[in-house]
Amino acid sequence: MKTLYLLIFTLSSALTNGQINEDLNPEERAYLYHIVKKSPILNNNFGRYFDYQGPEVLFPNKKVNFDSIEILIINKPDLLVIRKEEIAKSSKGLIAEAANKMAIWELNKVLLEKRSSNDLKQYANEYEAYEKFLLEKLPSSITQTIDDKLHPIAKMENLMNPSLTLDDKKMLIQSLRLPTKSDELITLNAINHAINTYVSKRAFEIFRALGGRATQFDNVLVAAGDGSSTTGILEEREKDERGRWNKGLPKAVGLFPYQLIIEKTEVKRKTKEEIEPMRYSINDFKTAGNNRETNLHFDVWGYNSEKQTTVVIEKNGLNYHLFGSKDTRFLSPDSTFSDGTTFQSIINDLEHNKIAKLNEMIYGKKGFDHWIEYNNKKKDNTELKIEKREKDYSDLGYSPITTSKKSSRRVKKSKRKAIKNKSGSFDGTPTTSSSRKERKKLQNTIVGLYNLFEMYKRKIKELEAQKAEAIDLMAVYQRKLDIYQQLMGTRWASFEEKEGMYLFEDSTSFDILTQEFKFPATDSVQDFEVRLIAIPESCLSKSADEVMIHINVMDAAPNYNARINLELTDVFASDKWELPNALFSQKDSVALRVFFEGMLDKKVPFSIVARGEGVGKWNGIQTVKDHQAKELSHYPKGKLKSDSSFVRLRKSEVLIHMNRDIQLEVNSYTDPVISNINVKNQTISSGMTKFKISKNDILSAYRTANLLKTLKTEINVLAGKYLNREQASIVIDRFNKEIAKVKVSVGITSFKLSEF
Repeated sequence: MKTLYLLIFTLSSALTNGQINEDLNPEERAYLYHIVKKSPILNNNFGRYFDYQGPEVLFPNKKVNFDSIEILIINKPDLLVIRKEEIAKSSKGLIAEAANKMAIWELNKVLLEKRSSNDLKQYANEYEAYEKFLLEKLPSSITQTIDDKLHPIAKMENLMNPSLTLDDKKMLIQSLRLPTKSDELITLNAINHAINTYVSKRAFEIFRALGGRATQFDNVLVAAGDGSSTTGILEEREKDERGRWNKGLPKAVGLFPYQLIIEKTEVKRKTKEEIEPMRYSINDFKTAGNNRETNLHFDVWGYNSEKQTTVVIEKNGLNYHLFGSKDTRFLSPDSTFSDGTTFQSIINDLEHNKIAKLNEMIYGKKGFDHWIEYNNKKKDNTELKIEKREKDYSDLGYSPITTSKKSSRRVKKSKRKAIKNKSGSFDGTPTTSSSRKERKKLQNTIVGLYNLFEMYKRKIKELEAQKAEAIDLMAVYQRKLDIYQQLMGTRWASFEEKEGMYLFEDSTSFDILTQEFKFPATDSVQDFEVRLIAIPESCLSKSADEVMIHINVMDAAPNYNARINLELTDVFASDKWELPNALFSQKDSVALRVFFEGMLDKKVPFSIVARGEGVGKWNGIQTVKDHQAKELSHYPKGKLKSDSSFVRLRKSEVLIHMNRDIQLEVNSYTDPVISNINVKNQTISSGMTKFKISKNDILSAYRTANLLKTLKTEINVLAGKYLNREQASIVIDRFNKEIAKVKVSVGITSFKLSEF
């Protein structure tokens, strides 16, 4: 929804003082203001609730000089009001993103300060906390005792430089000459543990300081790739959501841990061990359960604009895919990606190009199997010919020598020649048959056949060797394909999209505007995993450009993000629907102003839903309609009407949700004890009989109807109070027109508001 900046918040001093965040020091508050204002996604969602009331400082190009404003806020904290009660109604993931950026900024300063000076000054407590997490996993070979306290050795300080790439860390750790490669791996993993634990705990503190509420809070920094200094690192946090270059955050490539393994290779008959980063990361999480939504938020830090950032979420065998765009760090289920490499293209190349070609080369019509069979047949035929010729040759050895009485052509020719020359001498040797020529010819034939036979054997051997190489290569490709397909998943969740909101087949959703992925509320806790994939240069290449991401997983209570959330518990007298007090008070003033701003934009749809839910039940976190309600004639023995298990069921709620549209929702519930309401309206009375509607259903409907009428009265007055006459007229007319169309749903039917 387009955000309008038409109004200036002018709240009473009591409200201002009550909502200034006292949990953060002036420097932290100033920096938070800076990063929220410099980040379009944060600023659009809750930037207005960081209410800076000081002078505007501009650069010559008229852009805001946030560095100077930071100094002003640090020196005079009252210039900034942080309205955490309103921030709390914003996207939980984006609040966590701001808190995470703050925690990274802080840890970056702590580690840099430690390297430059042992006198940490204001960061002493922070470094002590970080060091505690580090020592939890650090091997004893790299620790020392100073003043009866365990500390990392001094050389560790260089290794913890937050600006180092993984390749740099691997080189530095070798200089520490640890006993084994395993100690090196444990040391690097200990640093990763300390970073993620510190940032997670600190981000949660800041999240709560900003008004965020969560029971489960998993905050993970992770990287995938080959660990070298490549484009993924060069573009780390350099582009904002609109593809603009932005250097508002610290370089912190060393604060995004890789998942590491020890890889063994054979070099000159010796086994060599190297620490290698995984080209993909797998992080395991659990859903919230307890009828709460599970809220995932993704914030990409390092990425290569020529390779598509790819995140896969898997739960119960169903895979949800999020892909990066070419120009920004935003993710979405839309896989469209131009002028670059995608992970799916690597898979397609493996399956449809490399493996398919090898399969054709081996088993195809003109493949290795064809030519091996062809040459085998030729070899067998040649062998038969050899056997036949050798038999013929052997038979010639047993043939008798004969002399013919007839002169041979040679004798006749010699005689004619002698007569012609008058020499009287000619060769008159009798014609003798000894098969010498035939034997010689057969010998030559047999030798040639043997050469041909050996040639076929060599050809078959060469083809079989080539086939074996091709099969081995295809097996390598197939193993890669299996891994890649497993990473991407074979059961892709289908989805529909409307205005950047993606709804998957199982009601899971992803909002591109907030980068939030939500699992629907369930009673049970379920496992799921998030996979971050770095795109390799080619299917077998070990080179893969870095991608770095912040993942946040937390629970979300129902309606936490309702801009107005009025929970009215047990406010009505028995079988009555008159309200004893006004709905709104001064504390709702900011939320009302935001609601009025939204109503002024007529392009934003506005709707009202009103329900008389009848008997309610407690699902562990909220009151919901009991579809199998069993009404009671009286309160059970030992339990009074004031018992909390009954009180929480006598609830009404007024919710105003503001996102891509504005929706007002009014619901009322009763406890299961039978109502004695006296219904005088004939339409409602006959409807109760026709549709088998209970008195509790109707009682809840009357209460919902009265809430709507009260809302109409109060909104009309408050709009006139907070807006000028023209604006108030727009809001009031729009609100009243929608109220006039409302029907209150009860059971399987509904009644016009006027009937109540």
